[in-house]
Amino acid sequence: MITVSKIDAPCGARVEGVDLSAPLDRQEVAAIRAAWMAHHVLVFPNQKLDNDGLVRVAEYLGPIGDDPFFRPIDGHERIAAVHRRADETGRIFADNWHSDWSFMPVPPSGTMLYGLIIPEEGGDTFFSNQHLAWEEMPDEMKDRFRELTAIHSAKGAYARDGAYSEKNFKGAMRIAVSDEANRIEPHPVIRTHPENGRLGIFGGGYLVDLDGMDHESAKDLLKELARWQGREEFIYRHKWEPDMLVLWDNRSVLHKATGGYEGHERLLHRLTIADNPAYY
Repeated sequence: MITVSKIDAPCGARVEGVDLSAPLDRQEVAAIRAAWMAHHVLVFPNQKLDNDGLVRVAEYLGPIGDDPFFRPIDGHERIAAVHRRADETGRIFADNWHSDWSFMPVPPSGTMLYGLIIPEEGGDTFFSNQHLAWEEMPDEMKDRFRELTAIHSAKGAYARDGAYSEKNFKGAMRIAVSDEANRIEPHPVIRTHPENGRLGIFGGGYLVDLDGMDHESAKDLLKELARWQGREEFIYRHKWEPDMLVLWDNRSVLHKATGGYEGHERLLHRLTIADNPAYY
């Protein structure tokens, strides 16, 4: 029997009593989706999943999404590796607050990460509840952001001179920089979640401008917003274990990676879950 235990944090729940390596029935899928919508981040400990099993679990929740700037792992075109070798000394990948691929016309609804090689210390993932961030925002600040449209772009990360270009980032990650990263996409700064109905702040590090505003004014507002989004009272700090699957809702939370495991390898498999285009 599936049990869902809320984590003592602003978001997140542990889900136990289910074997994700076996087929799930309709009731089990419905229970997982309901927990996902309620808690935004779900943690499934002690799961033995091969790559096909990981894809099957994701497909219970929606079609597999595209990963535009990752090359897949060998032997499976839908899965990417979040990988850092023990000898790497450069920047930690994805170490800033973001919602995955928010620069797409239809960003992914969810992301799944499965822990394969997990160091004993370090490598925690931070999640920030963006419904709570909106609800706790002072009224005068809400008035300034409520009707704004943000411009999202991957250029700072995945353009040919971006943070993850070959000249700026060395490591095991299979990153495919491209001129496609220079494209821009507008999304409301404050949006209603299409499934749980709650208002929240949408997007983090891929926000590069505000529509209809001069760039300097927009930059100052975006810095103010980012400081608010990352406040401690909105954050769940997740500690990984091997064979742990984590599922999160990109429409509800921001996330970022951390280091602290120098000299140790870390490997997780990742895929995204596509959202419904009718929501955009």
